[in-house]
Amino acid sequence: MEYNFRDIEKRWQQEWVKNKTYHVVEDKQKQKFYVLNMFPYPSGAGLHVGHPLGYIASDIYARYKRQQGFNVLNPMGYDAYGLPAEQYAIQTGQHPAITTEQNIQHYREQLDKIGFSFDWDREIRTCDPKYYHWTQWAFIKMFQSYYDNDLQKAQPITKLIQHFETKGSDGLNVAQSEELSFTAHEWETMNEQEQQTILMNYRIAYLGETMVNWCAGLGTVLANDEVVDGVSERGGYPVVQKKMRQWCLRVSAYAQRLLDGLDNVQWTESLKETQRNWIGRSEGAEVRFKVADSDIELTIFTTRADTMFGVTFMVLAPESDYVSQVTTSSQAQKVQAYVDATKKRTERERISDRRVSGVFTGSYAVNPLTGDNIPIYVSDYVLAGYGTGAIMAVPAHDSRDYAFAKHFDLPIIPLIEGADVSEESYDAKEGTVINSPIKGKQTTFSLNGMQVKEAIAATKEYITKQGLGHVKVNYRLRDAIFSRQRYWGEPFPVYYKGGMPYMIPENCLPLELPEIDKYEPTKTGEPPLGRATKWAWDIEKNVVVDKSQVNNTTVFPLELNTMPGFAGSSAYYLRYMDPHNEEALVAKDVAAYWQNVDLYVGGTEHATGHLIYSRFWNKFLHDYGYSCKEEPFEKLVNQGMIQGRSNFVYRINNDDHSAAPVFVSLGLKNQYQTTPIHVDVNIVHGDVLDIEAFKAWRPEYRNAEFILENDKYICGWAIEKMSKSMYNVVNPDMIVEQYGADTLRLYEMFLGPVEASKPWDTNGIDGCHRFLKKLWGLVYENRTDKFLPNDDTPTPEQLKSVHKLIKKVTGDIEHFSYNTAISAFMICVNELAQSKCTNKELLKDVIKLLAPFAPHISEELWHALGETTSVCDAQWPECNEEYLKENDIQMTVSFNGKARFQKVFSIDDSKEEIEKKVLADERTQKYIADKTIIKTIIVPKKIINIVLK
Repeated sequence: MEYNFRDIEKRWQQEWVKNKTYHVVEDKQKQKFYVLNMFPYPSGAGLHVGHPLGYIASDIYARYKRQQGFNVLNPMGYDAYGLPAEQYAIQTGQHPAITTEQNIQHYREQLDKIGFSFDWDREIRTCDPKYYHWTQWAFIKMFQSYYDNDLQKAQPITKLIQHFETKGSDGLNVAQSEELSFTAHEWETMNEQEQQTILMNYRIAYLGETMVNWCAGLGTVLANDEVVDGVSERGGYPVVQKKMRQWCLRVSAYAQRLLDGLDNVQWTESLKETQRNWIGRSEGAEVRFKVADSDIELTIFTTRADTMFGVTFMVLAPESDYVSQVTTSSQAQKVQAYVDATKKRTERERISDRRVSGVFTGSYAVNPLTGDNIPIYVSDYVLAGYGTGAIMAVPAHDSRDYAFAKHFDLPIIPLIEGADVSEESYDAKEGTVINSPIKGKQTTFSLNGMQVKEAIAATKEYITKQGLGHVKVNYRLRDAIFSRQRYWGEPFPVYYKGGMPYMIPENCLPLELPEIDKYEPTKTGEPPLGRATKWAWDIEKNVVVDKSQVNNTTVFPLELNTMPGFAGSSAYYLRYMDPHNEEALVAKDVAAYWQNVDLYVGGTEHATGHLIYSRFWNKFLHDYGYSCKEEPFEKLVNQGMIQGRSNFVYRINNDDHSAAPVFVSLGLKNQYQTTPIHVDVNIVHGDVLDIEAFKAWRPEYRNAEFILENDKYICGWAIEKMSKSMYNVVNPDMIVEQYGADTLRLYEMFLGPVEASKPWDTNGIDGCHRFLKKLWGLVYENRTDKFLPNDDTPTPEQLKSVHKLIKKVTGDIEHFSYNTAISAFMICVNELAQSKCTNKELLKDVIKLLAPFAPHISEELWHALGETTSVCDAQWPECNEEYLKENDIQMTVSFNGKARFQKVFSIDDSKEEIEKKVLADERTQKYIADKTIIKTIIVPKKIINIVLK
């Protein structure tokens, strides 16, 4: 019987749906295991073979844990809001909901063909009002909360109001945008708008002025990863830095908890380090520098207070509010020109660019330790978001300060005796002795002779006692900008009264996205929601009404911005636990059962943004008891990228563009001047071009001519990112049609370690397909359709082969070494085929092991072997070490220390038995001949040496 994978896979996929094989419910009799993939954005291009890599890896693990007896949750859904759908809507006028639905249906068809064990009854889509109901609910909770630094958790804003009513701002230790000071009496005398303004300073979800990446061409704010080389990744429109009033989430309040939590998760050290660097904890001091001849003070943050004696200038970020305060009239034009130029550069570009630029403000600050006047500059190497947006520059001990000082011919004062600052900078490490080069100035404070660590502590103590500043812990982590000027996103449940935001009642959620005529900003520059006619909130009827009814008494305008993409992906793992609950994000008993994600699989591109935001979101919900564990993702695996194997044809250069193009084969191209052209890899087979398919591919190649080698056109090749523009995208549907889903699953895992990037090469897929056919041949004889398995007793060698496989595959799955597990399958099946193994129970063990990797053929053979339940629930086999014990051992027989031949002995043979067998071997007689045996040296399992005379 032939291995007919098409019929087998189609039939079992239908059976799994019919029998709800992958449907899962809470079962307290079983231990839970939650497997999660970073869910996809459904693009119009559909899946290519690189996309399923992580899904296959996690599916194998999910099936493996199920066979071990766990109750496995393995859900899937769609991150359905996004800029691509909106841009397509702008270009075509088609509602993004329509294209999104079409794309989702295409994705679902492709995913189903690969045979994943997803529980589709739990599917979620971020654009579904039933889903974003709970995103809006969480936003309201954040708006109604503040962060208590003493309790290290979020608290209801009503508790903060009670504090204001009795103590004003006195005694507060809370996260805030800026330090405010007012009494209880002052609070009571404020009107509603003034009080709401004060509260905005403390809310976890708040409106704030912040620098953003503004893209006028797209009419929206962009995240850093949506900007490349100063233009939008989508469309290539210019992006500038702009200060805007935006919704923000106070992620920074959770910075220390986000750091501490990394010690409690099973992530790679490199990923943890990436997160630590992103959070960027620094212990230091905030110090005030007076601006000479004014009442202005510049506050800076420094981790090296001991270097203040070496400060020779100050630098402000171009976005800093200090710039306008200290710039003199004579320098105003130059400063403004520099600030305007900086707006066209992203922070990422400014961080990576080592070129020096800046402009003098015309003002000087006073070094609080030396009394020296030092110039104040503006430069783009200082960022507004870190510290205070102002730095004290110590060019002798910082490379960028040093480069700036050299460029502008500013003083460089080394604080380390004998330090060489001639090339770049000197790093004062712990143990280095610090000196204070005060050059005769009178001072009550000196660091002379101190080591770095004690010098830092001494300086902090001095500036605190002198009222020059205070000790502070600072974080690089910034609050998340949460507004987007787009249509296709979650609406904010917010209306505006007296210019201040108010939340619509929770029982009125979800606030659904309205219909609009176009998906572009309005002519007056409002976001697309400004086009909605029915977009105002009636606080008496608690309904959305027409904008014409706005009277700012009972009917108020609604928020025109929408939430960013990460809003819907920040807590989706909780919703999967209880996706149909209309009363709560997740029921408490359900959350208590599933707890958190045991295994999370996704790309490294989400190592910062998504993981930071989702961890923050989960910690906030944990503060109120909505999530059960502080950390949402217990173990995280980053799958690598499958790169494309591009192919090229070589066109001979010809100035006569009207002539038919001529292409020369790879081996002959050096004889001509040619231009390499990417060609669709789907019309290339084993690097040999299908010439007729090539002519039909593009009209300009219809009359093409070819210079062949050995009657073939051989294409060139290269490993590149899989991309439509390089024509190297391989559609998994084609692989499934030609080889089957099981072959695709095996091959993607066989390419290399899950975490590594590797090139796709269709040339190698035949090996995995042949393996499956060889496995099939252990059950059915291809020529006669004979069913081979029986109850014959297996040989020790066959038992050893299978139990060695059990041990190997179990260990490899646990370590995600799927490629080596597949190699072990191939070895074992070869051994069983060579020994003509027909034992039914042994073959069942092999099928159980293979089921997570190749579920369709495993299900077919499992039932062929007499089983009636799904192989998905077959108990994972255990290795019996007894079968792995070596019964025989091969040893080298030497004469006078020279190795002569090898002989097999029983592992239990004594020295006497070994000697007896060696002497009885006819080969021994050849070397003894007429010599006398002086002695025989035997070390069991190691040495046999016969000493002759």
